[in-house]
Amino acid sequence: MTARQIESAAARLRQTAGLLPAWMRGPLERLPQMEQAMAEEIRLRAGQPMTVVVPVGEVPIPGADRPIRPGDLSLILEVATRASAHTALDRVRNGFVTVQGGHRIGLCGSVVLREGTAYNLRQLSSLCIRVARQVPGAASPIVDALRTAGGVESTLILSPPGGGKTTLLRDLIRALSAGEGGPALRVGVADERGELAALWEGMPQLDVGPHTDVLDGGPKAEGLMMLLRGMGPQVLAADEITAPADITALEAAANCGVALLATAHARDEADLRRRSLYRTLLDRGIFRKTVWIEGRGAERRYRITDLEETSC
Repeated sequence: MTARQIESAAARLRQTAGLLPAWMRGPLERLPQMEQAMAEEIRLRAGQPMTVVVPVGEVPIPGADRPIRPGDLSLILEVATRASAHTALDRVRNGFVTVQGGHRIGLCGSVVLREGTAYNLRQLSSLCIRVARQVPGAASPIVDALRTAGGVESTLILSPPGGGKTTLLRDLIRALSAGEGGPALRVGVADERGELAALWEGMPQLDVGPHTDVLDGGPKAEGLMMLLRGMGPQVLAADEITAPADITALEAAANCGVALLATAHARDEADLRRRSLYRTLLDRGIFRKTVWIEGRGAERRYRITDLEETSC
């Protein structure tokens, strides 16, 4: 990373640290700048000291020896949601809340059921604060290979969890919207978890380009269809395909001539095809190329493969 990128990444961690009480925030702010820049997640568990996830794994933080109490976790959530956790209830039901800056807080605790489904959480037991990152230029090595004469090939980005899929997808959206490697394209983003653009009071907190329209907070499948009907996109993008409804929406968009960008979890080609959901995705010929992210941290490499076109 360049000096500017290191400072930017470190500043993102310090922004998430601002959600924490002073006694937790201090040890994070005292970390060397490079260690701050490498942090991917802050892990908070009741009865245990705070830890941080870096490319090599989850590690302790010097000076953070005090065990966390359940009340500390509730306070952090109140601060993160501006003391209005009830306004983020739909996100809480899904096990996470996205906060200003695009940072995502994963939640664990005692589930409150209503009519047999998760309605809310009470008595939090742990939080996982994922640091939102943007790496301008991350997509530069692949843009030219994905471009067509007037647009872009439908592309599926793949890696194991934590491999950098969201970061690469975000920068690919930015690059296409900004006209890098070809004409600028209108991109519609179904940002279900609020991590790609991180809308805050209508403004993206993360750079997704000048010709990008973002719909956040709703299910991907519905969001993709709303964007297709209402915004006339040339490209549709969504993070983490996880449900049959997502595939149905992607197929409908592909049949309308829209290029698609999406991500999915997979270790390798065999793992991808072993999962029935993704096998369906491939068999329907929705995507033309895959981008595999290999390695971790600064050692990430991209491998582009062509998918054989398959008729339904």
